[in-house]
Amino acid sequence: MSQILPSSLRSRLRALTPARVGLGRTGVSQQTRDTLDFQCAHAQARDAVHARMETAAMVAAFGQISASPVLRLHSAATDRTVYLQRPDLGRKLDAASRNLLAGFEPGSCGLALVVADGLSALAVERHAVPLLAQLLPQLQDWRLAPLSVVEQGRVAIGDEIGLALGAALAVVFIGERPGLSSPDSLGAYITWQPRPGRTDAERNCISNIRVQGLSYVQAAAQLVFYLTQARRRQLTGVALKDEAPLLREG
Repeated sequence: MSQILPSSLRSRLRALTPARVGLGRTGVSQQTRDTLDFQCAHAQARDAVHARMETAAMVAAFGQISASPVLRLHSAATDRTVYLQRPDLGRKLDAASRNLLAGFEPGSCGLALVVADGLSALAVERHAVPLLAQLLPQLQDWRLAPLSVVEQGRVAIGDEIGLALGAALAVVFIGERPGLSSPDSLGAYITWQPRPGRTDAERNCISNIRVQGLSYVQAAAQLVFYLTQARRRQLTGVALKDEAPLLREG
């Protein structure tokens, strides 16, 4: 296809998307630069999946911007290898973390914020702190639970945390599965009345939060909209649509 597209059109297409469009050819093969670029992107994605989150540094960083205590938790997946092989273990806490949460009185908060490494610790390390720095000042009328930082966590681990803290809503900020153009994409999953057994259909998701994607300002605005509507309507998921006007940054 690239051979029949004028070079000016290929350049315009590439300016609109990070996808690999209009690639050139040398005979019947791809050009060396494109092959090397693909291999580099693939290696970055693999590195992101296997990387460990610098949890102590993250806890310290959150402590600088959060008025709530910051908890360091761990899933039942003992290490990264187990985490990747056993998704079910990443959805529940280990015994030590459950005991830590048992020290907090259920029902004392309205919103639980959870940060988990997911499939890209790189995304969390790059974007979670600046996103929450943008979001937290807009949550003045919420009773916030301690902020939880979870190692080897999946999205559903927020259900157990939210239930243990008695939160009406939980938001899980998590590193999304890396792609070949975005190894550092952060997602946010909002769940009304979190408890084990919730399905993805009962959540709302904001994805592609990163410098080249959805900005921190836009993501925070969408989160405030979803949280406000979820509290008012007492639900999340497929029944709650994003009807907020698109926020354009100046």
